[in-house]
Amino acid sequence: MIIKVGDGWLVTMSLLLALLLVVTPLPPFWLFFRPEFCALLVIFWVTRKPQTLGVGFACLVGLGEDLVTGSTLGTHALSLSVVAYFSLLTYQRIRVFSLLQQVLWVFILVGISQLLSNWVNSLVAKPIADLRFLLPALTSALLWPWLSIWLQRDVEGST
Repeated sequence: MIIKVGDGWLVTMSLLLALLLVVTPLPPFWLFFRPEFCALLVIFWVTRKPQTLGVGFACLVGLGEDLVTGSTLGTHALSLSVVAYFSLLTYQRIRVFSLLQQVLWVFILVGISQLLSNWVNSLVAKPIADLRFLLPALTSALLWPWLSIWLQRDVEGST
């Protein structure tokens, strides 16, 4: 399954939109509720195109997110690479999961990503002291059904 021109543009445009949403200004209270858009897209694209997109793709997306957010270089690259690895291990199962099971799996994957990011931030003395850092995992999981249905419709429409 090789990415066609239409799929390549869809992957690129969805990632550019995700990077734009990552840096969109929000009031301080709402920052903890911002979904992890790049993690959601890595999960989606790696499970839909496992032969062509994998850990290297996730690492590049993570480096891009590190650059646009100004975070410690490698933080998102590490966490998204781990998310992509687990997505690659389970992509055949994820495809046949019910939507509720997918939501729970996305919550776990984004939670792992958030834990890794908080761990790296604690190494450079920027940890979050309480469990608020897991709130994006919850909002990402709640956003997953709409995102996956919307992108799946576009993927099927481009083939």
